Amino acid sequence: MSAQGRVLVAGCGLVGRVLARQLHGAGWQVTALTHAPETARQLAGEPFRVIGCDINDRDGLSPLGPFEAVVSCVSSGRGGAEAYRRVYWEGMGTLIETFHPSRLVFAGSTSVYAQKDGSAVTEESPALPDRETGHVLRETEDLVLHYGGHVVRLAGIYATGRWVLLERFLRGEAVIGGNGSRIINQIHRDDAAGALALMLGVPGEPPPPRGIYNATDGHPVALIDFYTRLAAHFDRPIPPFGPIDPTRKRGNTSKRVMIDKIRALGWQPRFTDFRDVLLAERHESRANAETGIARPPEFRGK
Repeated sequence: MSAQGRVLVAGCGLVGRVLARQLHGAGWQVTALTHAPETARQLAGEPFRVIGCDINDRDGLSPLGPFEAVVSCVSSGRGGAEAYRRVYWEGMGTLIETFHPSRLVFAGSTSVYAQKDGSAVTEESPALPDRETGHVLRETEDLVLHYGGHVVRLAGIYATGRWVLLERFLRGEAVIGGNGSRIINQIHRDDAAGALALMLGVPGEPPPPRGIYNATDGHPVALIDFYTRLAAHFDRPIPPFGPIDPTRKRGNTSKRVMIDKIRALGWQPRFTDFRDVLLAERHESRANAETGIARPPEFRGK
């Protein structure tokens, strides 16, 4: 069997499922990998093959290949450093050793930038995370770069129904840490998938120059401004101020992540302001109320 035009998407969750759909639409022969066989059964209606298999199960993975391309957008399931190492670093090593893909893409994180002064950071800026989980991500990046792959450092990913900051706000659990000046960077799920797909290009054509690329919505925002806009949108009070949480998994960083490098490839985020998503959701909710049509399952909180 030829590997030409065949791609494995490891991790068929929030981003991976959308990515698999995009790649299928671009002409790739897609196989998506999910850890749970039950999830694979639930996704049986997708236009691509979905397989339930542990990412480190070489015997289970090997028959799925060969693949020209492999994209890892796996999740640690909110685990700690041990889970990170097993899923990200060891998982990437297993994928490389099993399939030897000519195109390799890793969905990393802008959390590897530990800057706290609100400064602008590019792909050339120091990436010296102060969390052990961040060190695992950096090691995984180095592994991918060693094998000539692409690394896409994604900002905090959100989508309607899967938006941690919004959900906390609506539950009345949000707290503005410190004075609220901390800068956050976000990206919509669909734009994250598009950035990863861009790294592969299309079958039969060369991919973009390999290396590290940042991907965000291009609009860093101070936490106080984010919650002020949410409060105005929902006609609610802004959350209370409180101490900064020192245990945040992504670290208490404050930086403005620049995306000039990926924009130079022609990529532009579709959702450049989180308020556009809120407005779209409001219009959708009104339309559904008028027609009696329920939201599709992917938009429900999980």
